[in-house]
Amino acid sequence: MDALHRSLLLHLLTCLGQHAYAVINGEKAAEGSLPFMVSVQTRHNQHVCGGFLIRQDFVVTAAQCDRPDITHVVVGTNDLKKADGKKISIKEKCKDRSYTDVEEGYDIMLLKLSRKATLDNSITTIQLPSPTENIKDKTPCRVAGWGSTRTGGAVVDELRVVDVSIIKERVCEKEWGGHLPYHVICAGGNETKKGFCQGDAGGPLVCNGKAVGVASFNKNKNCDYPDAPNVYTDISKYITWIKKITGCCEHKPCEQKPCKKFFYNIQ
Repeated sequence: MDALHRSLLLHLLTCLGQHAYAVINGEKAAEGSLPFMVSVQTRHNQHVCGGFLIRQDFVVTAAQCDRPDITHVVVGTNDLKKADGKKISIKEKCKDRSYTDVEEGYDIMLLKLSRKATLDNSITTIQLPSPTENIKDKTPCRVAGWGSTRTGGAVVDELRVVDVSIIKERVCEKEWGGHLPYHVICAGGNETKKGFCQGDAGGPLVCNGKAVGVASFNKNKNCDYPDAPNVYTDISKYITWIKKITGCCEHKPCEQKPCKKFFYNIQ
């Protein structure tokens, strides 16, 4: 009987440990539940960052994700092992000109795709906030990505999602030692053991059905027990910029004036 009790106890602790691990790093997203998500990848089909469709031919991601070898995005699947036929080439990239370093802010980039994604049940765009959007403290939100499930870990093939809550700016700033870049939102990653990890940058912070933030950075790249809130770029501050670029490219190729000033061609 003692041996049986020990066996049952070991099984229970194992299950509890697995459950805790899933809470820290999120859980697998249900197929089709986040149809706006994209994976930004290299020419060797390696996942670099998350992103999200705001138009059939435009993706929002983070400026830190800009690398010479990113060539395409994967749309319409949670499982990156099933990416065949779901790749769309990146034609042009546009970062905020003020971006220099992730912790200095302005961490946002637009990707102009080489063709329009075909919208269906597995591929949709997501709504953006208004320029005056004000997300209240403790608003429940979600963040998703294919990033690491632990500090220093490898990225994953299956999309994961986790619930986080908005943290007041003054509280966030205090936890960060009094320094935060302009135009950011804080959510998760502080006393909750929930948040994003490396490889999740560029993914959306979704609140009330809108993409209100772009996953940017956490404290010292610590994903397991972060001691400061996760920081996101505040999309509401970039709505005019986004509309100017996407609207400019709607009726003429982006590489033609007056749109050329916004973009540089992918190598």
